[in-house]
This record gives sequence, C-alpha cells and structure tokens, in this order.
Amino acid sequence: MDELDIEAVAEAELDDPVLVEGLPGVGHVGKLAAEHVLEELDSTLVRRVYSEHFPPQVEVGDDGVAELTSAEFHAVETEGRDLLVLTGDNQAQSNEGHYRLTDAFLDVAEDFDVAEVYALGGVPTGELIEEYDVLGAATDESLVEALEGHGVEFREDEPAGGIVGVSGLLLGLGERRGVDAACLMGETSGYLVDPKSAQAVLEILQDQLEFEVDFADLEDRAEEMEEVIGKIQEMEQQQQPNVPSDDDLRYIG
Repeated sequence: MDELDIEAVAEAELDDPVLVEGLPGVGHVGKLAAEHVLEELDSTLVRRVYSEHFPPQVEVGDDGVAELTSAEFHAVETEGRDLLVLTGDNQAQSNEGHYRLTDAFLDVAEDFDVAEVYALGGVPTGELIEEYDVLGAATDESLVEALEGHGVEFREDEPAGGIVGVSGLLLGLGERRGVDAACLMGETSGYLVDPKSAQAVLEILQDQLEFEVDFADLEDRAEEMEEVIGKIQEMEQQQQPNVPSDDDLRYIG
C-alpha cells in the first residue's frame, strides 16, 4: 500500500462548507462531538483515507466484518453552513505521520472548497469538574472575537504545551494555506470518556455555524458516566484507611 491512499466513495455538493475534525484525543471529546453530529443529522460518506501512518490493524464491525483502519469524511447538509466531518478511530503513530496525514486531510477539504476549519478536542484538568468551560485557539483575530461572543475562553499560555496532533496541525498547516481555523477544547478530567465536555463543545459549534442537533443521547451517556464515576469514588473511599474523628482522638494518650 502507498503511504497515503485516498478513496473517493461518493461526491457531494456542499454550500459554503466547513471542515469539522473529531479524532480520538483527551476524553474522546472531539470524537464524541463529531460522531454525535453524524448520528443526529443525515450524512454521506464521501472519502476514506488509508495510511501506513495509522496503527497496523483492522476494525471489526458488529457483523464481524473487518476493514483496514482509516479516517473518514462525511458530508452533512444543515440549515446553516454545510459540514465536512472528519472522524476515525486512530491518529498517526509518529510526528512525520501527523504532518503527512494532516496535509492529506487539508487536500480533501480543499477538494470540497472548504475555507474554514474547526478542530474539536479536550483539554485535561486532572480533576473531576462540574462546570465545563470551552477553551479556544484560532488563526484569525476576527474568528477569536466571534467565538468569544459564543462563550469560548482564550487563555494566555493554555493549553500548556500547545495543541498536539491533527487538531493543532490543522491550525498551523491550515494557516499556511490561507485557511481560517479554530480549535474548540472542552475542559475534561482526562481520566474518562466525557460526553458532558463533548456537549459543551458542540453547543458552541452549533451556535457558531448556525445548525442544531438534539443532545438527548449525549445526556444519557453523561448520566451513565456519572454512575461510573460515582462507583469509582465509592471504591476509593472504601479503600482509604479509617481516620479517627476528633471525638476519638480525645481518648488517645
């Protein structure tokens, strides 16, 4: 197989489209958000990208059929701007691979006349949180201002260490191609799959691009994760040694 193989599955005419990327990352935030869009809105699979930079594996479906791992582009028509949604189960395994794949992803976006890119992801807090802020980065000041108007926070030197992987390179390489790009990052503990953070990111995106999806399924998944978190916290408490109370301490010595 060649280093990169882009399969044209179908064609679609999109109106003023934007690329929305949701590949695996911290808390699977971007992947959850992108896949929720595809679950809620009618979409057409238009491209598959195969590459030796992906892990050497196949994906096995519910029917037992195996397919070589790939990234997929789905065309989605909305009441606002149309979307070209990039999803997949893997990112590249090397620095070179990230660059090569991101260039290929931008080539596909260019074929569909995409002039704006939104990368979706998570930023780890290292602790469980209740209120989910969405952090942002963008290649253009006007895009920063527009996203700030929808509640996105742009914090100096955050995320620490920058934005890695495809999400970061879509901004860096996109800007060099003259493509406006932004990254929306939902705060998440970083320990578990985080549907609440995905919903927070998706709420910003739908306001920015003027489309609408139902969040019932994400909310159900969030409730399931809260039950898991509750059980984990209960187990941690049971494992902690008993600490004597103040009343107990009065009888010591």
